[in-house]
This record gives sequence, C-alpha cells and structure tokens, in this order.
Amino acid sequence: MSQDILIGIDAGTSVIKAVAFDLDGRQLAVASRRNSYVTRPDGGVEQDMARTWDDTAAVLRALGDRVQGLAQRAIGLGVTGQGDGTWLVDASGAPVHDAWLWLDARAAGEAARLQSGPTIDTIYRRTGTGVNTCQMRSHLAWMQRHAPGLLARAATAYHCKDWLFLNLTGISATDPTEGVFTFGDIRTRDYSAEVLEALGLTDLRRLLPPILDGAVQTHALTPEAAQATGLRAGLPVSLGYIDIACTALGAGLYDPQAQAGLSILGSTGAHLRLVPDIQGVTLNPDRTGYTLALPGPAFAQLQTNMAATLNIDWALGLMAQILEAAGMPPDPAALLAGLDAQVLSARPGAALFHPYISAAGERGPFTDPSARASLTGLDQATRWADILRAVCDGLALAARDCYAAMGPMPAEVRLSGGAARSNALQHLLAAALGVPVRAVAQDEAGAAGAVMIAALSLGVFPDADSATRAWVRPLLQDPRQPDPDLIPVYENMYEAYLATRQALPPAWAAQATLRRTLT
Repeated sequence: MSQDILIGIDAGTSVIKAVAFDLDGRQLAVASRRNSYVTRPDGGVEQDMARTWDDTAAVLRALGDRVQGLAQRAIGLGVTGQGDGTWLVDASGAPVHDAWLWLDARAAGEAARLQSGPTIDTIYRRTGTGVNTCQMRSHLAWMQRHAPGLLARAATAYHCKDWLFLNLTGISATDPTEGVFTFGDIRTRDYSAEVLEALGLTDLRRLLPPILDGAVQTHALTPEAAQATGLRAGLPVSLGYIDIACTALGAGLYDPQAQAGLSILGSTGAHLRLVPDIQGVTLNPDRTGYTLALPGPAFAQLQTNMAATLNIDWALGLMAQILEAAGMPPDPAALLAGLDAQVLSARPGAALFHPYISAAGERGPFTDPSARASLTGLDQATRWADILRAVCDGLALAARDCYAAMGPMPAEVRLSGGAARSNALQHLLAAALGVPVRAVAQDEAGAAGAVMIAALSLGVFPDADSATRAWVRPLLQDPRQPDPDLIPVYENMYEAYLATRQALPPAWAAQATLRRTLT
C-alpha cells in the first residue's frame, strides 16, 4: 500500500479536527469533536488538558475509520491548535491544573500594567507583538502575583499544540511563532533574556520549552500514542505553528508575488499582511498586533479583533429573542439565510457599529479590556435592516482599522472563515478596503497549513512558495472588485468610525466602573 496521505490536527477553541489530505492538497476526509471548556465567575476560562488529548486521539481514530488504510498510507502528521493561553505540566508531564485559554480575562490588570509600563517599548520592539490579556506572559505575570503555588508545581508552560505534540511524541517543545512573539526576539527567532526581564519573568525562564521549527524537523509518534490514535508508531510528527499562522498558510497569505493580505472571519476576526523579511515589519505607535514567524525569512503581521461573527450572532440572537417573546418561534437558519438580502437592501451609514461585543474587550488594533460594542447615530428612521447593515459594516471598517495599523494596504485581500462565504460581507469588505477580495475554497485551512509545514519538513515541497502554488492557488476564487460608487461612501464612514472609536475610551472606563458596582 502506497504512502500518499498527510494528516493535519487542528485543535480549535470550538472544535477539534483531524483532516486527511492527499499529496496534491485535496481533502479526503474529516473527523471532528466539539471542544469543551468552563467559564468561571472570576473571568477565568479553563479547559481539561487530559480530555483535550483524549478528544484528539479519538478524532484520529475516527479519521482512521473514514480512510481505508490510513495508518499505513500516512507519511506524516502536522499539529496546530488554538493560540495563546497557558497549559502547565509538572515534571512527569502531567497537567498541573486545567489549561487557561486565550479567552481567560483574569490577567487583564497585568496586561494593562505591562502595556502602560516603562518596559513596553523593549517588549514590543523585540517581540513585534503588543501585550494583551490572552497571552501566556500576562497569565504568568498574574500567577506570579496571585497563584504562586501553581507555578511552584509546574515544570513547563505549553500552548495547546505543544501539549498535544508532547503527548504524540514525548518531546517538550514550542514553535517559532508562540515562543518568539511571547518571550523572544523576532530577529533571532529565539527567547530573549531582555524581554523576560522587561516582563518581570526572568525567574520563570525555567518553564519555557525549547523552540522547535516543525518546517525543518519532525519527531516520531510514540508507541503509546500510536495505540491511542490508531496510527503507526514512528510516524513523523511535525509541530506546526500557532493556528492563525497555519490558517494563513492554508488560506493563501504566503504569496509574495500577489502582495496579498488575509482576513479570517470566524468567531474572532484576524487580519494579516505578509512581510517577506524582517526589514518589512511595521511597528505601530499603539504597540499592538502580533508578528508571526513563517517558514524561511518571512513573517505575517497580524491584527486581531476579539469578535467578528460573534457580533452577527448577537444581532440575530436578539431578533430571535424578540420573535420568541412575540409568540413566533424563530428559525435561526432562516434568519441567517436572509441576512445578506437584508444587509444589501439597507442604507450604508444609517448607523455606526463598533464590533467589540466580546466581554474580554478588544485587542486589535488597540488594546482595551473595557472596550464594548456600541451603536451610534441612530434616529427614528433607523430600521432593523439598517442595524444589521451597521453590524456588517462595522466588521468591514474594523478590518480596515486593523490593516491601517500594519502599513500599506495589500494589493488584494483573501478571505477565509465561515463569514467569508457571505455575498454581502464580500461586497462590503471590498468597498471598505478599496481593494479586490477573494474567497479561498479551503474548508480546513488550519489543518491544511499544519500539513503544509509537515510537508516542508518531509521534503514534499522545497519551500513555502512551492507548497502554496500546489495547494492553495487552485482554490482561489474569482476576485470581487470594490464597487466604485461605494468607495467614497466608505472613506467617509471610516473617518467617522475612527473618530467615534477614539472618543469612546472614557465612556468604556466609566461603564467598566459601573459594571463593577453592579456585580
């Protein structure tokens, strides 16, 4: 039986998936399982680490049931997972506590202290990444002050994919994206003693695992992991990059000739710009965003909104509640199916919506845990369809706000994520960004990117550009050009959006104080 399959694991916040691809990049089968985490009253969001591994092993076994001869045909396995967060293990490799996810809000105060402190210039200049509540460095700073017992029991601090890689291979490691943007120097792609000192975490250097580039090195699946997953012992396993970097590879960001950007519109929103080398990295005055290492000398600059389609979910959920209260049972699928038509029939600019619906605030292109969504500019003529349009316009204008913080606008922007299939959102994004947008017909871009990294280490492709030409370009859909009549409309809307956003922080602070008095 020939070896002709690559397997990708994408352990996301909502779903854990295992995906089989052939060597031409065609998706053969998918197995998935809903993820599970717990939200605590103090703002904590935690996930059972042992269950995460068990669920991952289960989806690999389920994939084996869907693909005949998977264990014998697989030539490699790539793994990625949800980014940021903190997954502590002890010296035996057992979890010290449930993992802290990127959604965890307990370290908001530590993040704010670091972001406004005297060492932020050193942190941002070295890592190319602003400090926010989601990150391991903020979590460790909080634990250092408030939960030293956790750190005393811990031997290593991992991220999600690192924990899975440990269970698959027995190797302790992290990758060049999360290791470097959290504690390192983008110039050396290694840890930085200067950054650790600036963070006040020098004593916790002992927790940081070695940095391993899965694009150049693999490790063997252990016999124990082979028994748990149904795969063969010795299968080469590649530690992929953070999920957003893998999604960027799988969705076509790595295309230097096209000067492409990428917007991923899922529960959260991510906007990326390709930088060919370190000289092209743009650091902004607000000290926000991420700089992610990619294979070779390239980087992806990233600005990420805490919420994207969560804003649409909120709006449609509100309508469903109104219908239910009126005695008309709502049909959520019908509400979503009718969204495009309502949005495109409404007036642009009838209201402005700032899409900061997440209870964790916002992290791109500014950092403010107190930020909250707002509708402004309403009057008695504002209709429900106008509000829906304002919500979608808000996502498009937030994307422009993010790209503006990263330097020049890309020549075109590629789209991935569930909302990328929306005709209305494609139309609004093209007008708001002023450049063509095009969707990428890759349903499992994160797993595809993890597999592309594995393929580089296995010699299937000589470089990331070759992998992109083979796996991604055939999936690019026709570009949608911006409507010339709407471009000036969105220019004016963006100015008003930005002015309102810049005026809101005092109101957010007052509302945060109010919330504390009401709890």
